[in-house]
Amino acid sequence: MQLEYAPAPESRGVVDLKPSYGLFVDGEFVDGHGTSFKTLNPASEEVLAEVAEASDADVDAAVKAARRAHSRTWGRMPGAERAKYLFRIARIIQERSRELAVLESLDNGKPIKEARDVDVPQVAANFFYFAGWADKLEHAGHGTESIGVAGQVIPWNFPLLMLAWKVAPALACGNTVVLKPAETTPLTALLFAEICQQADLPPGVVNVVTGAGATGQAVVSHPDVDKVAFTGSTEVGKAIARAVAGTDKRLTLELGGKAANIVFEDAPIDQAVEGLVTGIFFNQGHVCCAGSRLLVQESVADEVLERLRRRMSTLRVGDPLDKNTDVGAINSAEQLARIRELSAAGEAEGAERWSPACDLPERGYWFAPTVFTGVSQAHRIAREEIFGPVLSVLTFRTPDEAVDKANNTPYGLSAGVWTEKGSRILQMAGALRAGVVWANTFNQFDPTSPFGGYKESGYGREGGRHGLAAYLKGGE
Repeated sequence: MQLEYAPAPESRGVVDLKPSYGLFVDGEFVDGHGTSFKTLNPASEEVLAEVAEASDADVDAAVKAARRAHSRTWGRMPGAERAKYLFRIARIIQERSRELAVLESLDNGKPIKEARDVDVPQVAANFFYFAGWADKLEHAGHGTESIGVAGQVIPWNFPLLMLAWKVAPALACGNTVVLKPAETTPLTALLFAEICQQADLPPGVVNVVTGAGATGQAVVSHPDVDKVAFTGSTEVGKAIARAVAGTDKRLTLELGGKAANIVFEDAPIDQAVEGLVTGIFFNQGHVCCAGSRLLVQESVADEVLERLRRRMSTLRVGDPLDKNTDVGAINSAEQLARIRELSAAGEAEGAERWSPACDLPERGYWFAPTVFTGVSQAHRIAREEIFGPVLSVLTFRTPDEAVDKANNTPYGLSAGVWTEKGSRILQMAGALRAGVVWANTFNQFDPTSPFGGYKESGYGREGGRHGLAAYLKGGE
């Protein structure tokens, strides 16, 4: 029986959207010297605001402000004093959590319940956690001396959370920041700049320069940036690695993924199905570590797929601000085109496509939750990152075959293992070439736990004690 839900929309009134936004440089909002661009609500294609596009001169001003702050204030400040600012920022994030969640949902397209219950609490938790490290760096094992100015470029799938992953450890270690948010999702980074003002953070410690790829390139290539941190596509990550090669810049990269979710015949099937749904349909599949490949043991494949389809039929696709919504809007027209292209390629190569019946809104960027069966290792949908709500299903007979298929990818960011046998979990975790292996769960994150990949999924770790290494001169 299909249940009917009355709409339960979150109010947009908690967000004070401005018609236009400038850059945040040296503690103040300033007009840029470049052009401007529009940021859209992907659920409706409504223009939310005009945002300044930083020029090379604007980036230079931001880097100079960050350098002054590092040499005169922040880099000289005792760790206990820096911690007070980070704790203050964390508390303000909690106080303004509803505002942040609504703005994130509007600008990104993700369901409000995900922004409210996952993203924003994790953002605050990261600032609380790294605030605790600020006066204890000598115990982290990476030295205590900050690197200097960190240039940070973040993606559009978790705009505020990726900001926290990068800004919080950088500040805790005494570095200053020039942050470039994604051009399709700049608004929560600019609201975070307001929070920095509200917390009385010294001018120049955090600077936000908005724009597209050229702005990011200007940040990465600036000669006075000491450390580059990037989360995004493998293609762009490779370009950044080439640009940084031969310089003294430190670099960490968190790139694409094609994670395998491996279900054995003894797995708790209902629990596994919930994990599969979370793994690929959370945030519309816009997750670097999304479980986009299901490897299921042949003996239970039919049962798993039957229960998976039944569960997918209950997913609610629609207005991201509706608290009932499970799957929101695709972030942009460009990303929707990419998802459609690869899905069409899957059908052309002989895979069988299935989606539950659902009415998609007429305006905005939408894609129904989709599962492909009859997939082989040679199919593009099994090899390439789709970055959308599309699951490819392959089968296996033995644990060795599962490992071979899971590792048969240029990526190595994450994996999931579903089984009742603890010994098998340990065996699989040691054999899988992935930075994170979840056991009987998926997409679980904590500020205390390091995250990062192997191979074309990048290098370096974010989170935990390991995440401090990238921002201290004694780190690897």
